[in-house]
Amino acid sequence: MRPRSVAAHLPNAILPEADWADRYELLVLNERLTAGEAARRMLDPLPAWVRGLLALRNRIVSPVRLRTAAPAADRGLIGFFPVLLDDQHKAVLGFDDRHLDFRIVVDVREGPADSQVVGVTTLVHRRNFLGRIYLALVTPFHKTIVPALLAGLNERH
Repeated sequence: MRPRSVAAHLPNAILPEADWADRYELLVLNERLTAGEAARRMLDPLPAWVRGLLALRNRIVSPVRLRTAAPAADRGLIGFFPVLLDDQHKAVLGFDDRHLDFRIVVDVREGPADSQVVGVTTLVHRRNFLGRIYLALVTPFHKTIVPALLAGLNERH
């Protein structure tokens, strides 16, 4: 099964100020995952090609003082991202920076027969012009990376 893009709705209670969002879903057969397990399987460890893109991103954005490392997180990290919430059905990751705030919401729900639907919603609040430019530049990469990580759920155990 391949992930599919579905409508993401704004406003969203997770990040009420969000002005950009997208969502992908994947049908996972014959397996039961919590949202946190799904997030960990997608993001920890990241595939080498995604780590390479993140390293390139960090080299490019460090001169303009954007974060190149995850901030401290009371609930730990999944991949590079601080955990804000992790329960059976929803895991929320993300942080606020000077150019934008973002949240990654991984959720699970029952699917048809013996399956689950795992969804990934990305929410972004662009704080300023730099945030708008940054998001415009990374969106094509985001639209490749997120579905690829989600598709990997069926392969990573």
